[in-house]
Amino acid sequence: MRVAGPAEVPAAVATLAEAFDADPVWGWAFDDAARRRAQHEAWFDLLVRQAVANRSAWLTPGGEAVAIWVPPGRPELDADRERRLVAMIEERCGARAGLILAAFELFDANHPNDREHWYLSLLATGDRHRGHGHGMRLLAANLATLDAAGRPAYLESTNPANLKRYAAVGFEPIGRFSLPLGGPEVTTMWREPRRTLTRLRP
Repeated sequence: MRVAGPAEVPAAVATLAEAFDADPVWGWAFDDAARRRAQHEAWFDLLVRQAVANRSAWLTPGGEAVAIWVPPGRPELDADRERRLVAMIEERCGARAGLILAAFELFDANHPNDREHWYLSLLATGDRHRGHGHGMRLLAANLATLDAAGRPAYLESTNPANLKRYAAVGFEPIGRFSLPLGGPEVTTMWREPRRTLTRLRP
């Protein structure tokens, strides 16, 4: 894995927007398929630039997959980027803006704050690279680094199809919540550090 730099922000954003276009949660939140890619790109651009500034955005060697992490004690977005996110949603999402912002508040309310941890905000593989294990190898490399430092990790799974993948590298479900108005369910997951390096199961 390698740390992403400023020049790689556009490619990382494009990979995330592509990968999350059909995500059950973020497809529900941004429900206009014709506008969703641009909305996702505007949101992910803020997240990726924050992670690049924190040196907590990682890529596979060829850029096939991207992982966006939030270090302990850091916000997912600083105050300026959070204001820009709210303004973007209010401007681009019309009547659904309040619903989307309420969904973000649910993510915050269910985030554990009793122990310091690394937060996996986003993990994605570009469509043409899927099925080759790029994303899970990147995650395993990240987790090996956290294991060496004795750090726990946390994530929210917005797609039930990913639960077994996360369980395979040590994440365990700790809670669930549903989004407003009968929206999809999100599973929160926690991982204690391991004493040995993380390896993917054969």
